[in-house]
Amino acid sequence: MIAADLLTRARHAAGVSQEVLAKRAGTSRPTLSAYEHGRKSPNVETAARIAGAAGFDLALQPRIEFVEHPIGHGRTAIVPTVLPRLSLDHAFAEIELPLHLNWSEPGRRFDLRDRADRARVYETVLREGANEDILRYIDGALLVDLWDELVVPDAIRTAWARVVQPAVTATPAA
Repeated sequence: MIAADLLTRARHAAGVSQEVLAKRAGTSRPTLSAYEHGRKSPNVETAARIAGAAGFDLALQPRIEFVEHPIGHGRTAIVPTVLPRLSLDHAFAEIELPLHLNWSEPGRRFDLRDRADRARVYETVLREGANEDILRYIDGALLVDLWDELVVPDAIRTAWARVVQPAVTATPAA
C-alpha cells in the first residue's frame, strides 16, 4: 500500500478532516494533502507520526501470497502462504456471502460471532474462495480454533494443512 492510500485511510478511519489531522501531527494541511494525493512522499518517520496522530501505528506484516494446490479433477485449492488476520469487527461481523460463494442460499446472512455460522462460512470459503474471499472472510486464529471441526474434502484439508497445522501444533491444549 502506498503512503498516500495509507494516510488517507488512517484519516478517514479516525473520522477527522485534513485540517484536524495536520494540526495533531504537527504539519500543515497543504502538506498532508500533498501526501494523501501522492504529490509528495513522506519519509517513514513522518508517515508514522501522521498515522500516530490518527490513532494508528505503522507495522510490518508478513506478505500473504497465494499458492494453488491441485485437488483433483482439474481443480485447485487456493491457499495463503501465511494465515490472514482480520480486525475484530470483520472477524465477528454479520455477513452475506457473494453469489459466487453462496449460490444455493442467496441472501442468507451469517453471524460470524456464532461458531456454527462461522464454520459454515469457513468451509465454503476454503472450498470455493478466491484470494480476495480468503482475505475478506478468514481469520487465521479462528480457523485454527475451528480446524478439527470443519467439514471439508480431504484434498482441501491436505492443501490447507500446510499453513494451518503449524499453528495448530503451536497452540497449547486447553
